[in-house]
Amino acid sequence: MCKVESVMKVAPPVLEMENMSRHGGLTRRQNSSYFRTFLSRGASLVRGGTALLFSLALFAGLASYARAADTSSIYHTPLAGEPGQIDFMGEKVTIPPLDRSDMTSITLGASLLTPQQGGTTALPVAVFYHRRIKDEYRARYTVSLFVNELEYDRNLGSVELVTHFENYTLPVQQSEVLGGQEMKGTSLYWGTLLGSVGAGWRIPVYPREVDNDLRLQLLGRVGYFYADTGKDTAANLSVPNDTMLYGARARVHYDTMRRNLLELPHQGFAAGGDLDLMHRYKWSEQSATAARGGNRDYLQLSGYLAGAAGIPGRSERDRLIYCAYAGHTFNNNGDRFNAFRLNGASFPSEADDVVRPHYTGIIYDNIPVTSYATVSAGYRRELTFFLYLSLYGSYIWADRATVEGANRVTFRGKDGGAGTITLDSAFLWDSSFYLAYTWESGVIRNGRSGGGYTVMWNKLF
Repeated sequence: MCKVESVMKVAPPVLEMENMSRHGGLTRRQNSSYFRTFLSRGASLVRGGTALLFSLALFAGLASYARAADTSSIYHTPLAGEPGQIDFMGEKVTIPPLDRSDMTSITLGASLLTPQQGGTTALPVAVFYHRRIKDEYRARYTVSLFVNELEYDRNLGSVELVTHFENYTLPVQQSEVLGGQEMKGTSLYWGTLLGSVGAGWRIPVYPREVDNDLRLQLLGRVGYFYADTGKDTAANLSVPNDTMLYGARARVHYDTMRRNLLELPHQGFAAGGDLDLMHRYKWSEQSATAARGGNRDYLQLSGYLAGAAGIPGRSERDRLIYCAYAGHTFNNNGDRFNAFRLNGASFPSEADDVVRPHYTGIIYDNIPVTSYATVSAGYRRELTFFLYLSLYGSYIWADRATVEGANRVTFRGKDGGAGTITLDSAFLWDSSFYLAYTWESGVIRNGRSGGGYTVMWNKLF
């Protein structure tokens, strides 16, 4: 079953052109036999490679056109929240300042999977996003009905009171995938609700934008897990007990990144990590390889690095972009219910969304893994001040959920790669759109390669 967790989109301000009527806002958003098997994989590689070569040719042509149009020896890319003026098609475009400390947006879109993943061909996306940062408090909410994340931090002087809530409560059966096919016998209704409260320490760091800070947090966590069978659940499938959850989280987050007008990474980096210790009060063994004593208690460590940089000898229009994520569940205590869930979506940029593990070959799906390491790197070209074209590749290794024997869910090591081409553009009415194509070698569909297309529209209020 495919899921959506986070789609962070934001948008820049309305623009004005001299000697012309006022224009709408231009913006960006704020995831059988050996021989037959060999031939099938080879054909998939050819199809995927052809699509990527075509995308690369298109990318090179547009980039060459943009370079020819760039006659300025010194060019400054418009940055998020920063006022300025741009020459565009013989007109002066005025970019007014934007208060990035108070932003509300909605994102709508969909992904088309080719071939389908399990029983899923298309994935709709709908997310409400709100961020407000004041001297007294910091609030951030992402709401997509069944998967939500809410955080409110209160400034108490030298420390912060941090409160956080998240839920993962899809109202549909969730099953695992093998060879691109849905294994219906593994279907279950299950979900988690988790609240956290604790102390935090936060200081601003260079370049001192609203999302540039060093954060340290230590939180106590209380939650609830539930699971139930559905009409497709196999009779021999192990079903865990409903149970209370107790634990603690230590988090560090450091962000020096400047974002451009479309909130894409432009310069600097973000880095950090989480250490989570959890206890499941009532629990039946769910991991065949867990250490003695079962996996009622588990410890997980994760970390990330994401950013952008210039290219020596090139203008600000040309950027290198990169991200890396890794995570580990100690003592083989991972299972399908406490696994990390790798997110796809666009290249990470929003200050809090960058925390979530991204594998850019995923198209709005969440892949359960107990340990993982993934790295992505690429090139982005500013075709004009509101239009950006990106090309990047990704590699991943992960202990991924798979199905063995009589509907037994286990985890096995798998590695793969992906290639992605994206177009980010401002649009009318304080909105933006995002287009992407991705080809991936087989980690997403657990043994079957394929691709997909994504389109999203974001509206800033």
